[in-house]
Amino acid sequence: MSTETVGYDADIKHDAEISSASRADTEVNFGFWIYLMSDVILFSMLFVAYIDLSDRTAGGPIAAEIFELPLVFAETMALLISSLTFGLAMLAMHAGNRQRVMMWLGVTFVLGLSFISMELYEFTHLIADGAGPQRSAFLSAFFSLVGTHGLHVTAGLIWIAVMAGQVATKGLNAHVVSRMARLSLFWHFLDLVWIAVFSTVYLAGVMQ
Repeated sequence: MSTETVGYDADIKHDAEISSASRADTEVNFGFWIYLMSDVILFSMLFVAYIDLSDRTAGGPIAAEIFELPLVFAETMALLISSLTFGLAMLAMHAGNRQRVMMWLGVTFVLGLSFISMELYEFTHLIADGAGPQRSAFLSAFFSLVGTHGLHVTAGLIWIAVMAGQVATKGLNAHVVSRMARLSLFWHFLDLVWIAVFSTVYLAGVMQ
Protein backbone atom coordinates (compact mmCIF):
# COMPACT_ATOMS: atom_id res chain seq x y z
CA MET A 1 0.00 0.00 0.00
CA SER A 2 1.38 3.39 -1.00
CA THR A 3 2.19 6.17 1.45
CA GLU A 4 -0.46 8.34 -0.23
CA THR A 5 -3.13 5.70 0.33
CA VAL A 6 -2.21 5.27 4.00
CA GLY A 7 -2.29 9.03 4.49
CA TYR A 8 -5.64 9.29 2.72
CA ASP A 9 -7.13 6.52 4.90
CA ALA A 10 -5.81 8.24 8.04
CA ASP A 11 -7.39 11.53 6.99
CA ILE A 12 -10.74 9.80 6.38
CA LYS A 13 -10.56 8.15 9.82
CA HIS A 14 -9.65 11.46 11.49
CA ASP A 15 -12.51 13.28 9.74
CA ALA A 16 -14.92 10.51 10.75
CA GLU A 17 -13.82 10.79 14.39
CA ILE A 18 -14.33 14.57 14.34
CA SER A 19 -17.74 14.17 12.72
CA SER A 20 -18.76 11.55 15.30
CA ALA A 21 -17.58 13.75 18.19
CA SER A 22 -19.42 16.73 16.72
CA ARG A 23 -22.67 14.75 16.43
CA ALA A 24 -22.31 13.48 19.99
CA ASP A 25 -21.69 17.02 21.28
CA THR A 26 -24.74 18.30 19.38
CA GLU A 27 -26.90 15.56 20.91
CA VAL A 28 -25.61 16.40 24.41
CA ASN A 29 -26.29 20.11 23.87
CA PHE A 30 -29.80 19.36 22.64
CA GLY A 31 -30.43 17.17 25.69
CA PHE A 32 -29.13 19.91 27.98
CA TRP A 33 -31.51 22.48 26.45
CA ILE A 34 -34.37 20.02 27.01
CA TYR A 35 -33.28 19.77 30.64
CA LEU A 36 -33.20 23.57 31.01
CA MET A 37 -36.69 23.82 29.51
CA SER A 38 -37.93 21.25 32.03
CA ASP A 39 -36.43 23.39 34.79
CA VAL A 40 -38.25 26.44 33.40
CA ILE A 41 -41.51 24.48 33.67
CA LEU A 42 -40.64 23.33 37.22
CA PHE A 43 -39.91 26.82 38.49
CA SER A 44 -42.91 28.27 36.66
CA MET A 45 -45.17 25.85 38.53
CA LEU A 46 -43.51 26.71 41.85
CA PHE A 47 -43.94 30.44 41.18
CA VAL A 48 -47.61 29.96 40.31
CA ALA A 49 -48.15 27.91 43.48
CA TYR A 50 -46.42 30.52 45.61
CA ILE A 51 -48.41 33.42 44.15
CA ASP A 52 -51.64 31.51 44.69
CA LEU A 53 -50.80 30.55 48.28
CA SER A 54 -48.93 33.67 49.42
CA ASP A 55 -51.95 35.04 51.32
CA ARG A 56 -52.92 31.75 52.97
CA THR A 57 -51.10 32.18 56.23
CA ALA A 58 -53.54 30.23 58.43
CA GLY A 59 -53.17 32.88 61.14
CA GLY A 60 -49.40 32.58 61.04
CA PRO A 61 -46.79 35.20 60.14
CA ILE A 62 -47.04 37.06 56.86
CA ALA A 63 -44.09 37.73 54.54
CA ALA A 64 -43.47 41.26 55.80
CA GLU A 65 -43.03 39.93 59.35
CA ILE A 66 -40.42 37.27 58.61
CA PHE A 67 -38.35 38.39 55.62
CA GLU A 68 -35.03 40.10 56.43
CA LEU A 69 -34.36 42.16 53.33
CA PRO A 70 -30.72 43.07 54.19
CA LEU A 71 -29.83 39.37 54.45
CA VAL A 72 -31.64 38.56 51.23
CA PHE A 73 -29.95 41.50 49.50
CA ALA A 74 -26.57 40.09 50.58
CA GLU A 75 -27.57 36.69 49.15
CA THR A 76 -28.61 38.35 45.90
CA MET A 77 -25.35 40.28 45.56
CA ALA A 78 -23.32 37.12 46.20
CA LEU A 79 -25.16 35.26 43.43
CA LEU A 80 -25.07 38.19 41.00
CA ILE A 81 -21.33 38.66 41.51
CA SER A 82 -20.80 34.91 41.10
CA SER A 83 -22.43 35.17 37.69
CA LEU A 84 -19.91 37.88 36.80
CA THR A 85 -16.95 35.85 38.03
CA PHE A 86 -18.13 32.82 36.07
CA GLY A 87 -18.25 35.05 32.99
CA LEU A 88 -14.62 36.00 33.69
CA ALA A 89 -13.78 32.30 33.93
CA MET A 90 -15.32 31.78 30.50
CA LEU A 91 -13.31 34.69 29.05
CA ALA A 92 -10.14 33.18 30.52
CA MET A 93 -11.09 29.83 29.04
CA HIS A 94 -11.48 31.29 25.54
CA ALA A 95 -8.10 32.99 26.01
CA GLY A 96 -6.57 29.61 26.87
CA ASN A 97 -5.48 30.73 30.35
CA ARG A 98 -6.02 27.67 32.54
CA GLN A 99 -4.73 29.29 35.75
CA ARG A 100 -7.20 32.16 35.50
CA VAL A 101 -10.02 29.73 34.75
CA MET A 102 -9.19 27.88 37.95
CA MET A 103 -8.96 31.13 39.92
CA TRP A 104 -12.33 32.48 38.74
CA LEU A 105 -14.02 29.12 39.23
CA GLY A 106 -12.72 29.16 42.80
CA VAL A 107 -14.08 32.67 43.41
CA THR A 108 -17.43 31.64 41.90
CA PHE A 109 -17.54 28.59 44.17
CA VAL A 110 -16.88 30.69 47.29
CA LEU A 111 -19.61 33.17 46.34
CA GLY A 112 -22.08 30.37 45.62
CA LEU A 113 -21.21 28.71 48.91
CA SER A 114 -21.77 32.04 50.69
CA PHE A 115 -25.20 32.26 49.08
CA ILE A 116 -26.14 28.76 50.27
CA SER A 117 -24.79 29.46 53.78
CA MET A 118 -26.93 32.58 54.10
CA GLU A 119 -29.97 30.74 52.78
CA LEU A 120 -29.49 27.93 55.30
CA TYR A 121 -29.16 30.52 58.05
CA GLU A 122 -32.43 32.10 56.92
CA PHE A 123 -34.23 28.75 56.86
CA THR A 124 -32.86 27.73 60.27
CA HIS A 125 -33.86 31.08 61.76
CA LEU A 126 -37.41 30.84 60.37
CA ILE A 127 -37.91 27.28 61.58
CA ALA A 128 -36.58 28.19 65.05
CA ASP A 129 -39.12 31.02 65.20
CA GLY A 130 -41.98 28.64 64.41
CA ALA A 131 -42.25 29.70 60.76
CA GLY A 132 -41.39 26.35 59.23
CA PRO A 133 -42.95 24.89 56.08
CA GLN A 134 -45.64 23.07 58.07
CA ARG A 135 -46.97 26.32 59.61
CA SER A 136 -49.06 27.46 56.63
CA ALA A 137 -49.63 27.02 52.92
CA PHE A 138 -47.74 30.27 52.36
CA LEU A 139 -44.65 29.01 54.13
CA SER A 140 -44.89 25.60 52.44
CA ALA A 141 -44.87 27.32 49.05
CA PHE A 142 -42.04 29.62 50.13
CA PHE A 143 -39.77 26.81 51.33
CA SER A 144 -40.57 24.75 48.23
CA LEU A 145 -39.69 27.53 45.78
CA VAL A 146 -36.61 28.94 47.53
CA GLY A 147 -35.43 25.50 48.65
CA THR A 148 -35.65 24.07 45.13
CA HIS A 149 -33.52 26.94 43.86
CA GLY A 150 -31.05 26.32 46.69
CA LEU A 151 -30.79 22.64 45.73
CA HIS A 152 -30.02 23.68 42.16
CA VAL A 153 -27.29 26.05 43.36
CA THR A 154 -25.84 23.22 45.47
CA ALA A 155 -25.80 20.98 42.39
CA GLY A 156 -24.10 23.82 40.52
CA LEU A 157 -21.41 24.05 43.20
CA ILE A 158 -20.71 20.33 42.87
CA TRP A 159 -20.52 20.77 39.10
CA ILE A 160 -18.09 23.70 39.49
CA ALA A 161 -15.85 21.58 41.73
CA VAL A 162 -15.91 18.73 39.19
CA MET A 163 -15.11 21.11 36.32
CA ALA A 164 -12.24 22.68 38.28
CA GLY A 165 -10.82 19.19 38.71
CA GLN A 166 -11.17 18.48 35.00
CA VAL A 167 -9.54 21.77 34.02
CA ALA A 168 -6.66 21.00 36.38
CA THR A 169 -6.12 17.44 35.11
CA LYS A 170 -7.22 17.56 31.46
CA GLY A 171 -6.60 21.16 30.50
CA LEU A 172 -8.87 23.12 28.19
CA ASN A 173 -9.59 20.46 25.61
CA ALA A 174 -12.72 20.46 23.44
CA HIS A 175 -14.76 18.31 25.83
CA VAL A 176 -13.89 20.43 28.87
CA VAL A 177 -14.73 23.62 26.97
CA SER A 178 -18.10 22.15 25.94
CA ARG A 179 -18.91 21.15 29.52
CA MET A 180 -17.91 24.57 30.80
CA ALA A 181 -20.27 26.18 28.29
CA ARG A 182 -23.18 24.10 29.59
CA LEU A 183 -22.28 24.86 33.19
CA SER A 184 -22.21 28.55 32.30
CA LEU A 185 -25.75 28.35 30.92
CA PHE A 186 -26.92 26.51 34.04
CA TRP A 187 -25.31 28.99 36.45
CA HIS A 188 -26.65 32.06 34.64
CA PHE A 189 -30.09 30.42 34.50
CA LEU A 190 -30.05 30.07 38.30
CA ASP A 191 -29.10 33.74 38.54
CA LEU A 192 -32.14 34.72 36.45
CA VAL A 193 -34.42 32.51 38.52
CA TRP A 194 -33.14 34.11 41.73
CA ILE A 195 -33.83 37.60 40.38
CA ALA A 196 -37.42 36.46 39.84
CA VAL A 197 -37.51 34.98 43.37
CA PHE A 198 -36.12 38.17 44.88
CA SER A 199 -38.70 40.32 43.07
CA THR A 200 -41.75 38.06 43.41
CA VAL A 201 -41.19 36.67 46.88
CA TYR A 202 -39.08 39.05 48.94
CA LEU A 203 -39.69 42.51 47.51
CA ALA A 204 -43.41 41.90 47.00
CA GLY A 205 -43.55 40.31 50.46
CA VAL A 206 -42.07 43.20 52.41
CA MET A 207 -44.37 45.61 50.59
CA GLN A 208 -47.52 43.88 51.89
